[in-house]
Amino acid sequence: MTTAPAIPAAPARKRVRPLATLVRFQSLLGLILVLIGGIAFSPRRHGHILFLATDNIANIVRSISETGILALGMTFVIIAAGIDLSVGAVLGLSSVLTATLLVNSGWGLAATLPLVLLAGALFGLIQGALATRLRIQAFIVTLAGLQAARGLALIASGNTFININYGHGPGNAPPAFAILGERLLGDTFPVATLVFIVLAALATFLLNRTRYGRYVFAVGGNERAARLSGIPVQWIKISVYGLSGLCAGIAGIVHAGQFSFGSPNDGTGYELNAIAAVVIGGTDLFGGAGSMVGTIAGAVMLGALANILQLNDVSAAMQLLATGAIIVLAAGLQTIIRRDGSSR
Repeated sequence: MTTAPAIPAAPARKRVRPLATLVRFQSLLGLILVLIGGIAFSPRRHGHILFLATDNIANIVRSISETGILALGMTFVIIAAGIDLSVGAVLGLSSVLTATLLVNSGWGLAATLPLVLLAGALFGLIQGALATRLRIQAFIVTLAGLQAARGLALIASGNTFININYGHGPGNAPPAFAILGERLLGDTFPVATLVFIVLAALATFLLNRTRYGRYVFAVGGNERAARLSGIPVQWIKISVYGLSGLCAGIAGIVHAGQFSFGSPNDGTGYELNAIAAVVIGGTDLFGGAGSMVGTIAGAVMLGALANILQLNDVSAAMQLLATGAIIVLAAGLQTIIRRDGSSR
C-alpha cells in the first residue's frame, strides 16, 4: 500500500500590524497632517494663505536648521541606545568660541572653524568615554556635560554678549562669515538650511550605506551579540557622542553666523527639540531602530507646527503643551509596539 505524498503546508502569512506600520511612518504621516492643518487653519491676507507664503516657508526651514543639525547627531546616539542632553549647551559654547576667536582674538575663518569643530567633537568624545569606560549612565554624564559646557561658555565670553561686526581690522569678523545669515534664490532660501540639507544627506549615507552605520544599529539592538560578532562596541558607543558633539559645533557656528552674535545662553532647550525630532521620527528610545529620514521629517513637522500656532496667535505656553503631547504620544506608541512584540 503506497502512501500519498504529504502536501506541504502553506507558508504562514506574516501578520500585518497596523500600529507598527503607523509608528514606522509616524513622522511622515504627522508631517502631512500638520501641513494639511497649516493650510486649513492658516490666516489669509488678500486671499493668499500666509502659511504657504514664500517668506513664511523660508522662516520655517530657517528655524529648524540648527535643531535639525543637532537632531542628526542625536539620531546616531539614540540608535546606539544612548542619550545626549548636552548638545544645546555645546551649541552655545561653540557660538561663543566662534564669536570670541573671530572678534576678540582676530583669528581668520581657516583657523577658527576647525578649532570650534574640534572642540565640539572632543567634548562629545570625552562624554562618550566617561559613559562607556566608567559605565556611568549617559543621562548623568551628559547632564553634567550640559552644566560644564555652560560654565565654559560663561568663562570664554566673560559672561557677556559678544556682537559680531563684519569688516577688516581689529574687532571685526571676516565678511565672508556673514554668508551664513544670508538667503539664496532670490532671497528665499536660507544658507543655514543648505548646510542642514548637506549634513542630512551625509548623515543618511553614513547611517544607511556604510559599515559604521550597520555597527551603530547592531550595538543599539543587542550590545552583547554585537561584541560577540567582533564589533568594536566601545569605540562605536564613544564615536556616536563624538558625532553628536561635532553636529553641535556645526550648529553653534551656524547660529553665530545667522544671528551675528555669541552668547553663553545660546541653545537653551535646543536639546529637547532635537530629542523630540528624533523620537517623533520613529527612532526607538531603547536603541537598535530608527531612520535619518524620519528624524528630518520630525524636525520639519515640529517647525511647521510651531509656525502655524504662531500664525494663529497661540500662546507660547500652548505651543509647548502641544509639542509635549506629541512627544508623549510618539513615545507611548513605541512602548506599546515593544510590549506587543515581546508578548508574541
